[in-house]
Amino acid sequence: MSDPINQTPAFGFGIEKNDLPENTDPRCPTVLILDTSGSMSGKPLQELQNGIITYIDELAADSLAKRRVEVAIITFGGTVQVAHAFSPADQFATPTLVASGDTPMGQAVNTALDLLKERKAELARQAIPQYRSWIFLITDGGPTDDRLPAWIEAVNRLRDGEQRKSFLFFAVGVQGANFDKLKELCLERPPVALDGLRFRDLFQWLSASQKSVSSSKPGDQVPLPPVNWGSVSA
Repeated sequence: MSDPINQTPAFGFGIEKNDLPENTDPRCPTVLILDTSGSMSGKPLQELQNGIITYIDELAADSLAKRRVEVAIITFGGTVQVAHAFSPADQFATPTLVASGDTPMGQAVNTALDLLKERKAELARQAIPQYRSWIFLITDGGPTDDRLPAWIEAVNRLRDGEQRKSFLFFAVGVQGANFDKLKELCLERPPVALDGLRFRDLFQWLSASQKSVSSSKPGDQVPLPPVNWGSVSA
């Protein structure tokens, strides 16, 4: 499916501050929210890890994307962790993912939104323009905190942010994912069911999309390539 997006200029900041004085390029903050619960152990987690490595390598090989796309990783498996703060692709060291525990998805989403808000605010203070931010959630289950206030807060914050065009939100379900719960998080686009373990194809799509964005100007309409790694959940 083709998905044109409006890269409305916003201003904001994040965590890795060391490159800001030297690099005044527009930024595209991107948060990966990754399910590392016990059910992801083995091949699913290894394929996810390999996909992230591919994604970072492809961004780092692009002269603009490596300066403009900033990536942070939030993991949720038993506990929620900031596995990597915001960093340009050419300074990114992919963390080793470890599977354990349950699936506190609501808490993970809220942590990601807090991290993104901080990054956007710092970019604003430095007068660095932004593309519309990206949030990518990947899970093979359902939230174990959906009866807690954190889940309702996450749903409301995502829907409000999408309505205000603050970010693009994507939810990807691996086999076993609770798509009914994922749909609660989604406003602009429905969750996508990953074909098998095609994480590498997913992240190649993501890097290609963001390379196109990084070669545009904030505010430009940027068509995204068709999704060939999954299918929209009915």
